[in-house]
Amino acid sequence: MEKIFTEADLKYIKERGNSIDKVEQQLALFIQGIPKINLVKSATVGDGIWRFSESEINLFVTYFDRHKDKYTIEKFVPASGAATRMFKFLNEFLNEFDAENDTINSYINKKNAKDVSIFIFGLKNFPFHRELKKKTLDLFPDYYSLSNDKRHYALIKTLLSDEGLNYAQKPKGILPFHFKADTIVTPIEENIFEAEFFKSSNDKTKIHFTINKEFQFEFEKITNLFSDYEINFSYQDQSSDTLAVNDDNTPFRLEDNKLFFRPGGHGALIENLNALQSDVIYIKNIDNVSQNHSDVITLYKKLLGGVLFRMQYQIFDYLNKLYSGNLTEDEITEIKDFAENKAAFPLPEEFNYFQTTYKIEYLIKVLNRPIRVCGMVKNEGEPGGGPFWVQDEKGLHTLQIVESSQIDTNNKTQKKIAKRATHFNPVDIVCGVKNHKGDKFDLTQFVDPKTAFITEKTKDGKSIKAFELPGLWNGAMAKWTTIFVEVPLETFNPVKTVNDLLKSSHQPDNG
Repeated sequence: MEKIFTEADLKYIKERGNSIDKVEQQLALFIQGIPKINLVKSATVGDGIWRFSESEINLFVTYFDRHKDKYTIEKFVPASGAATRMFKFLNEFLNEFDAENDTINSYINKKNAKDVSIFIFGLKNFPFHRELKKKTLDLFPDYYSLSNDKRHYALIKTLLSDEGLNYAQKPKGILPFHFKADTIVTPIEENIFEAEFFKSSNDKTKIHFTINKEFQFEFEKITNLFSDYEINFSYQDQSSDTLAVNDDNTPFRLEDNKLFFRPGGHGALIENLNALQSDVIYIKNIDNVSQNHSDVITLYKKLLGGVLFRMQYQIFDYLNKLYSGNLTEDEITEIKDFAENKAAFPLPEEFNYFQTTYKIEYLIKVLNRPIRVCGMVKNEGEPGGGPFWVQDEKGLHTLQIVESSQIDTNNKTQKKIAKRATHFNPVDIVCGVKNHKGDKFDLTQFVDPKTAFITEKTKDGKSIKAFELPGLWNGAMAKWTTIFVEVPLETFNPVKTVNDLLKSSHQPDNG
């Protein structure tokens, strides 16, 4: 690598806080290519996904309520991304629509732009409609003399332009999502309301948002209204930025000959998560909030927490016994069965032939890791990844959350397995990040670097390849103990496009 990176490069890498080893590792993966995930089968109910009866749910919920004050619990909300994709189809409309010579109807028909039609039809039901109308009248004083098409064009222009509301350039967290009792409610507020369920009798409820520093003032304007909560922020550190390369895998350089680094994607947030000191951490995307179904959402959050508490209790008990070294063969067999059947970590066949000392060492290695309990919903055709059994380099099978980009769709067998997925990406994740002694795990030690992504981008008009770190709940948690629990669709309400705000879960008076 010395030949590729000059002394000036190495100095620059150090100055920006990047690890030289990691940068070299990234370059090697560009050159070698990143292997696709080897899917064994989709995780299903009874085979990797737990489904609980009503009575079982109540038991876990009671267990959570009884034990929650023993832990410091925190909510972690990735919220740094701009809402660009939310308004992508409206930006395309503004770029392509000829307001002087075309009609919106002909544009919709020509481009099959159903989203535009839905947006216009539902305009009055968006929580930002009142503000949008007021701002449009400021920018277009002749609004009421315009044709219907030009009025709609003016509204969309105001929604997205710099001089207007500029929503596409702002973080989702600060946008109006819901309208309650004549009050606009943002995703930040909904995430705060949701955290009420783990409120402790001892401490303030802790919530952590990862944000773009540029918008901290806007975030704080909202969070400062909640003085009875402990709300903190962090940023995606530039030390987690990743190297960009040319098409021939040589480092891409800027005009001043410096290496070019880009943000490493949400997988970089494993560093932010690692910095938290709480015992238990709930993870929830900023946009996955609901106007309704709060009772159902709370119930299943408590279920996931109860499952985590119970799993931790059992694992810690077993680890204490294993570290004591004083176990019978029957006890070792019991722990082995637990590791395979409950902790979803099938052991190699040769385990049965190990000496007792090595069996104990192996079981410690299997159980002594962070734990995540993930709420999974049934797949209703949404794009994205899902839960699968995956085979690693050693031939062992583990439970993983796999993104569609990690799957070799040219391989018929892999494609078939992917299509059989019954469940979708996690709605909620609750994490146990401390060991049986109460010490924090170093979460960066449980990342699988070979599950990164390589994507095609442009910089200064030139084609480049970018390196995205293993996704936060994909490769960044690949070596955690993983439990998948089925949760109902009512808990899954993401806002991927602005039109999602028209769904019943985001509209008032629906339950």
